[in-house]
Amino acid sequence: MASELGPQQEWLEADGLGGYASGTATGVRTRRYHALLLTATTPPTGRMVLVGGFDAWIETPAGRHDLSSQCYAPGVIGGDGAQHIEDFSHDPWPTWVHRCADGTRVQLEIFVARGGAGTCLGWRLLGSSGMVRLFVRPFLSGRDYHALHHCNGAFRFDADVAAGRVAWQPYADVPGVEARHNGSYRHDPQWYYRFQYEAERERGLDCQEDLGAPGIFEWSLAAGDGGDAVLVLAAGPLAASGTAVDADASALAHRLRDAERSRRRTRASPLALAADAYTVQRHSPAAPAGLSIIAGYPWFADWGRDTFISMRGLCLATGRLDVARQILLAWAATVSEGMLPNRFPDRGNQPEFNAVDASLWFVIAVGEFLASGAASAADRQTLAAAVQAILTGYANGTRHGIRADADGLLACGEAGVQLTWMDAKVGDWVVTPRIGKPVEVQALWLNALALGSRSDDGRWQALFDRGIAAFRQRFWNAERGCLFDVVDADHRSGVNDAALRPNQIFAVGGLPLSLLDDARARSVVDIVEAQLWTPAGLRSLAPGEPGYAPHYEGGVRERDAAYHQGTVWPWLAAAFVEAWMRVRGNGATARAAARDRFLPSLQARLEIAGLGHLGEIADGDAPHTPRGCPFQAWSVGELLRLERKILAEPAAPAAMADPART
Repeated sequence: MASELGPQQEWLEADGLGGYASGTATGVRTRRYHALLLTATTPPTGRMVLVGGFDAWIETPAGRHDLSSQCYAPGVIGGDGAQHIEDFSHDPWPTWVHRCADGTRVQLEIFVARGGAGTCLGWRLLGSSGMVRLFVRPFLSGRDYHALHHCNGAFRFDADVAAGRVAWQPYADVPGVEARHNGSYRHDPQWYYRFQYEAERERGLDCQEDLGAPGIFEWSLAAGDGGDAVLVLAAGPLAASGTAVDADASALAHRLRDAERSRRRTRASPLALAADAYTVQRHSPAAPAGLSIIAGYPWFADWGRDTFISMRGLCLATGRLDVARQILLAWAATVSEGMLPNRFPDRGNQPEFNAVDASLWFVIAVGEFLASGAASAADRQTLAAAVQAILTGYANGTRHGIRADADGLLACGEAGVQLTWMDAKVGDWVVTPRIGKPVEVQALWLNALALGSRSDDGRWQALFDRGIAAFRQRFWNAERGCLFDVVDADHRSGVNDAALRPNQIFAVGGLPLSLLDDARARSVVDIVEAQLWTPAGLRSLAPGEPGYAPHYEGGVRERDAAYHQGTVWPWLAAAFVEAWMRVRGNGATARAAARDRFLPSLQARLEIAGLGHLGEIADGDAPHTPRGCPFQAWSVGELLRLERKILAEPAAPAAMADPART
């Protein structure tokens, strides 16, 4: 077996609609979200697992050899296919080579065609000493992707069989599954019991399920004749996806493979290709149609805050300006009382307005998009109107106590609501409430006012002037030489939270304007580097602070309690590196030093968990084990912004200019 492979290495194939296929490099499914065919019924939400996985084996003159492995009830592994993996690659899509005990070598590739055409599997015989027969048994469910499936009498094993095609409809109210193949199919209904998902067990969640296995596909394989075994799995009738369906499964798979390979070759780098996974079509009745950004795989949908943070890297830094335009215009239509939704639910029609920063990140993204020169006059007018509506709503006061205070700073928060990105909540317990005036919210607010003041009658400039003066006076913690995390905590004047957190870095980097003079900016950066920087990104709380959690593990309550209490967040790395460069003058020497000092460790993490991607979080203590969501949009987006903008291009000379005089 390839010695470097482990179950923590996960691959992702996204369909551009919110659906995907995903699994591990070893082939052993460890999450309820690992599936061959997971479809979004109301893109990008309403996700359902239709085909969980498969058993595969070959028969040669030497006997049976497994090409797959399953984890069953604790400690029981069925099939030894994982032990015979000779090679694995995820470029351009997941591909395995198995070497069996008799020397037979078989290659498997899995890819998902963009646009909902389904999951394509192909097996190729690379070498053998005799006749080889391949057998594949798919495992079906038909459940919500957050749930688990169990043996029940309602599951229908019936198969609609035709030449080169098999269709199943396990449940009447769930999309069926169509399989196109170039082998033969034998109906053999069986229940497979107690698949064990180790990652779910470690997360303190239910971790066993049963899957239905209607039958077995069979092929004869011969080396060197191009006669691949092909299986294409689609949600519902394949023709309904808009895909032209070849009568021959081999021709269909070949055409889809060629189209997908050509599409992937157009991306400038593997990380730019990874960015494609997060951009999705939205057809949900709960939200405006168009393009959106999935916050992360396998379990997040599209979130407002995550969308506007990540799109600067995923779209703007990669030159995908039309994608950025469509996303911004779609979200501009959702402004309500100055706020943008933070989340559109998987079920139901009411968006959730529970983020103070989502609207402000939207303003920052709009500013960057307009600066690109790609907006038409009509687009500029629409986006400028949305920006003005946000600033007006915030200045006058809106939901959850969000309002401009007399000092020009933005107050926010009320008991029981988590409004900032540090948003963990367990029942009624908000772990890091940060009620008052959080530091990064002020940085966003003042940057938004500066952008808004370019097209108003001076109202925002006056508010900005008051706010910047108050920020510099009230947020400086002279005792520690850095910034308070929250002032007027719990809306109590003069009560400040001095916890050493990374949020203060946005007063120096990550946004167009730095809010501090050179000496204080340098002090902030030095303290953040010394106490919070890790090879994986910034800790959310410094070691030694009350409540610091070195590891993110345990059940739901334990994990949520540690989420922002020391856990490392890779998405913060770009803002930190930008601040690090700014206090050193932003010149070529600073860029080269930052590139050597910070970039390699972040890039190395593209191969240790979500393959080709950066994950959501990591442990605060070394070795900073990856945790949480393995494929995270803002982590990938900010690494792209770091590579393409911050480090690859000279920064604007005025980046450290005093914004009060701009």
